[in-house]
Amino acid sequence: MGLRERKKEKTRVALLDAALDLFLEQGYDSTPIDQIAEAVEVSPRTFFRYFTSKEHLILWLHDQVEETMLEVLADRPADEPPFVSMTHALRAQLRTMEYATPDDVARFLKVRRLLDTTPHLAHSTFARAVESERRLVEAIAARQGVDPYESPLPHLVVTFVMAAMRIGFTCPADPPDLQKIVRRMEETLQLVERSLRPGWDA
Repeated sequence: MGLRERKKEKTRVALLDAALDLFLEQGYDSTPIDQIAEAVEVSPRTFFRYFTSKEHLILWLHDQVEETMLEVLADRPADEPPFVSMTHALRAQLRTMEYATPDDVARFLKVRRLLDTTPHLAHSTFARAVESERRLVEAIAARQGVDPYESPLPHLVVTFVMAAMRIGFTCPADPPDLQKIVRRMEETLQLVERSLRPGWDA
């Protein structure tokens, strides 16, 4: 990153951190955007340069996951089986989580706590995950040269792999532990791999 990009990223993270602390302290619905911006000493107009809404603050982490996985898929060999490509994409995200900085871990756990206490945000997160899976399906279909609306294969490939992520997020660790969540995702993905006949996605 150049200096300008680093400053922008610093502001984005500051807004996210301030918002999460305020959401957990006084409630998501009770926290206006003006207060979040004021906590970072920027204007509400500046807030909207980084996030489209309060909800986007929470869903932004989904943006990062989707971006990572799509980038990995784009870099995989064209003749690689689609299920293998998807497992590489998910494992790239798991490595990102595994080697997260302490600050990133804290943000993740704050989001997790917020979702546990704010049902309508959990619903929005589920809807965002569905949107990400749709884009992954389109990417797999493009690699296979099939129509995602006609062939069920891309949908199955993505569903089998992403199920490991969903199961990982329900890891019953108390208090939530990111490393345990990552291990649960990896264990579930390995179970999926062992359960499928090689070449099923050909």
